[in-house]
Order: sequence, then C-alpha cells, then structure tokens
Amino acid sequence: MWLPGALETRIGGRTTKGISGGQRKRLSICLEILTRPRLLFLDEPTSGLDSAASFHVMNRIADLAARESMTTVAVVHQPCSEVFEIFHGLCLLACGQTIYFGPATNAIEFFTSNGYPCPPMRNIADHFLRTINRDFELESGVITISSKPSPADEAIDVLVNAYKSSNTSENAKKEMHDINEMGGVIIRRNQASFLTKVFVLTRRSFVNMYRDVGYYWLRLGIYISIGVCLGTIYYNFGYGYDSIRSRSSMLMFTGSLLTLMAIGGFPSFVEEMKIFRRERLNGHYGVSVFVISNCLSATPYLVLLAVLPGAIAYYLSGLRRRVDQFAYFTLVLCSCTMLVEGLMMTIAAIVPDFLMGIITGAGIQAIMMLNSGFFQIPSKLPKIVWKYPMFYISFHKYALQGFYKNEFMGLVLQNNPGVGEKTITGEQVITKLFETEMGHSKWVDFAVLCGMIVIYRLLFVVIIKVVDMLKPISKGESFGSPTKSRAADPNGEAARWTMVSNVAPAVAPCLAYSISRG
Repeated sequence: MWLPGALETRIGGRTTKGISGGQRKRLSICLEILTRPRLLFLDEPTSGLDSAASFHVMNRIADLAARESMTTVAVVHQPCSEVFEIFHGLCLLACGQTIYFGPATNAIEFFTSNGYPCPPMRNIADHFLRTINRDFELESGVITISSKPSPADEAIDVLVNAYKSSNTSENAKKEMHDINEMGGVIIRRNQASFLTKVFVLTRRSFVNMYRDVGYYWLRLGIYISIGVCLGTIYYNFGYGYDSIRSRSSMLMFTGSLLTLMAIGGFPSFVEEMKIFRRERLNGHYGVSVFVISNCLSATPYLVLLAVLPGAIAYYLSGLRRRVDQFAYFTLVLCSCTMLVEGLMMTIAAIVPDFLMGIITGAGIQAIMMLNSGFFQIPSKLPKIVWKYPMFYISFHKYALQGFYKNEFMGLVLQNNPGVGEKTITGEQVITKLFETEMGHSKWVDFAVLCGMIVIYRLLFVVIIKVVDMLKPISKGESFGSPTKSRAADPNGEAARWTMVSNVAPAVAPCLAYSISRG
C-alpha cells in the first residue's frame, strides 16, 4: 500500500502528528483486508497519491481481489488512465440520478453514441466528469439567469434517458434479478473467540491509554495537585469540635473533585468510540466485548488515580491512620472514578461532541453533588424531585455516607465547649449532624456503588442497541443483508449500486468502480 516510510511511525492523535491523512486511509484499507472480507468498500483510497502510487495501490487491491475471491467497490478521486483500466464495472451518478451503470469498457461507447465522444488525448474519466459536472460551468460563468438549461443539465438529461432505455440497464436489472433468485449456502466468517477478542482489545486499549498523555497521565498530575491542596488546606485538623466540619468537608471534596475531574478524559474516550463504531459496523466485535475490554484496560489507571492523590490528601489531613480504613477509603474512590467513567461512556453514546459531552457530564455530576446530603441535610431537602428520587440515585450520597461511617464510627471527639458532655462520639456526629443512614454498614454503601458501575455499563449497551433500532444498520451503514437492500431498490438494480449511492453525495457527480471477483 505504498507505506514503506511509515513502518516505524506511530499513527498519531491529538497531541502527536503521526502519519498523514492519506497514509491513515491506506492503513485502514490494510486493516480491513486482514479480515479477508467478501466485499471491500473503498472511499477514495488514492487520496494524496500521485498517479504512479495510485496505480500501484489499486493494482495491489485488484490482485488481492482476484486471489481472495473478493468483490471491491471503490470511489476514486480523479483516476488516471492506468487506474481506470483496472476496473471492470463503472457507476456514474449526477444530481441523484444514474448516468451509467455497467461494464467500464462500454462506457465510452455509451457516451459517444449519445453525442458526447471523448476528445483525443483526454483522460476518459476526466471526460465523463466534465460532461456531467455543473460545477465547471459555475466556475466559468456559463450558467446565466435565463431559463435555458445549461450544457451539463442537457447532457445529464440525455444520458439519464438514454441509459434507462439501453441494453446496459436491462442487462444490469436481469443480472441482479438472477442473483436474487439464485440459491446457495450462506458463507459464515470464522471469527476469534470471545475471550480472544477481549484479550486483544484490552491490550490495545491499555497501550493506547499509556501512550495518550491526555487520557490519564495529565489527569494524574492534576489529581496529585488537588490532593496536595486538600491535604495542606486541611492539614492535621486534630480531634477538636471544629475538626468535625473539617473532616466532613475534606471527605466530600476529595470524592467530589476527583470524580468531577474525570470528565477531562471525555475527548479521548470519544476518539475511542469512533474506532469502536467503525469496527463494530464492520462486524469485528460487539458491544459487550468493547465494554469488558474498556473496563479491564482502564482499571489499573483508575486505581492509580485514586490511590496516589487519595493517600496524599488522607495522610496530610490527619484522617484515621488504620490500614483497613485507608483501604476502604481508596476502594470507594476507585469505585467512584470507575462509576464516572461509565457515566461518561453513556454520555458519549448519546452526545458524541467533545464540548457538549463535557458540559453534560459536569451538569449531571453537579446535580448529584447538590443532592448528596452535604450541602443540605437529607431532612431539609425538598421531597419532590430532590429527595425522591435524586437523593437516592446520587452516587455521591453513598460515597459520602461510606466515608462518614469509615471515619467517624469508633472515633471520640471533643464536644462544643459549654454544651453537655466534654466529648462526643463519631456515631452521634454522623446521626445527629449529618443524618447518615445507620441501618446498614459501610460495605453496603460500597456495594451500591459497585452496582451502579454495572448499571451504567449496561445502560451504555442498552443505548447502543436502541440507537441501532432507531437507525437500522441495514439502511446504508452495513452490508450484512444485501438481499434486503436489493429488495428495497425500486429499480431492481444491484445491491452494490445501493452501496455506491450511499458513498457519495447524490447531488454531485461521482465515479464509482467495481473490481469483480477473480
């Protein structure tokens, strides 16, 4: 595919340049050829190449098509004469109408017989486009305000009518009718096992996350800075009465700020979603494989994001220094970050735009934080909407109550001077001041967070399935059911004609070619 200079070059992304756009396109062709598809659909595979390189690439594709018994449909940008000779079939579109669909060798005869012969020394493909393209006339000022049709409009009308009554059109319809009536055994593709797909995707995602600075590493630096800020602001708050508010604020802001900053990885996730959609439409793997592999590959990084900044803030502030309590603290932080990753994954399935997705994710988390029971105790929350159901579906509520139970239970603090006893227990603090639900242990709160992780992942799967139902893949995005596409064709033409018409805009002239099986 004419990629010798890119062998040692990374593909690149937002932060690194990598290979060029044309090289990426040809690389994507190579990736699809590796799966040995029965039908290979190419949209301008020679972009950015000179005539010699274009011929080399298309000749290689033609050889592969013959060797692998593979049908290839391609839209080529301004093909040279040598490239044009490679193709067996030709489809010409203009203004949403079929100009010609048949053998490429008969196209010049069709144009000549209808009064549009190709001048000597002119590329045949260029002649076709010049004849039916109105853009050239717009540029040269040929089209005027008068009602008289332009030369290109006249040519399009003549050629469209001529094609409808030609033997070429009848032969195409007859051939497609014969194919529809033809029986045969459905050929099923051999695919890797479920575990193999999960392993390969997990490894690829892990490497991609490691190389992409904006995915987790930049967030790790920001998280550590936030941990240092929180730890120094609430440094060693002791066991006085004032430490009650300091402890609760420290726990709230640690969980909230670290989860809120998770929206920073949304752009990287949207890029990964684009790859997922393309590869899923090509039938490489399903939604469940993607969800599992994404979760497995992200878990080590999310643990790192929770442990390092959490440990800094935890020990600088003077929270209870027992191993089991610190372990619970980090487990809740990990579950919160994984939960937010699932939330952002769900948002990306609905809102694939960077800016809109970040705003949506930040807005949802802000609403959940406001109803967590920290800014307003649960008994003071308005019962309609804010307490039922927002208070109970906010993951911040379960994280905060788990933090409270983990930190305050078994703790003895100094009471407010002049008020009752000299000391106050942690249980009294979280029940009377914070109105924490004491009917279950802190591990139940942690289990609810883990359940929410699963729920958000399942919600992502459901949304993908619903989108497929609303926008069926068979309507021009996938070629898994060509018989259905042919049946929907009012002209009874080829399924590949339906596919070609979905590649190029119907309002502009288009040259599409097919390389038949060898």
